[in-house]
Amino acid sequence: MLFGHRKPAALPTPQEALPGRPAPEFPLPARHAVLDTPLAAPYPQGLETADFALGCFWGAERKFWQAPGVWTTLVGYQGGHTPNPTYEEVCSGLTGHTEVVRVVFDPSKTTYEALLKLFWESHDPTQGFRQGNDHGTQYRSAVYTHSPTQHSTAEASRATYQQALTAASHGPITTEIREAPPFYPAEPYHQQYLFKNPSGYCGIGGTGVSCPVGLATTPDDA
Repeated sequence: MLFGHRKPAALPTPQEALPGRPAPEFPLPARHAVLDTPLAAPYPQGLETADFALGCFWGAERKFWQAPGVWTTLVGYQGGHTPNPTYEEVCSGLTGHTEVVRVVFDPSKTTYEALLKLFWESHDPTQGFRQGNDHGTQYRSAVYTHSPTQHSTAEASRATYQQALTAASHGPITTEIREAPPFYPAEPYHQQYLFKNPSGYCGIGGTGVSCPVGLATTPDDA
């Protein structure tokens, strides 16, 4: 989203990262501009949370708020070292964070596998520290999981999608999968950005390779 800005080509260590701040500098909007649901936790009982990084979070968030069974979405920063970073700090490459969409969904209306399918097909997960024309560590692909079941399902889906990508002559997946680290909401103007700015920039684009469904057998299925 910021063009012509030179950024580090590697993630900073905790010692190199910017110090951040103990609390955010802005209040989070109370409700989702499209779904009219609360952005902040606590969420209603029975809902589940998933975190996905797939490039510029403006377009990524729209993909998920349009998906069936999604109750609310919000964008933020995750995976790095700097607490409560600003957008400018994240874009500097000195926080270690990537741009993330937090997806709160109703498992009676959709599945985590369906969200993973949307995640894989909505970007190119083989590009490392970039996504299309967006370059920088904050555009790296990641899945941050909230349960052992999510983790095993995400890893199984990565392996299955890698087979499909390899068959289509794409390279290895660079997506990071790990337990969800702290999530820091982005500034209010980033939330549901493409709803507020319909002609705004969207760098999201997939490989054109379909991701199979029914990707894994989880402990709940045994």
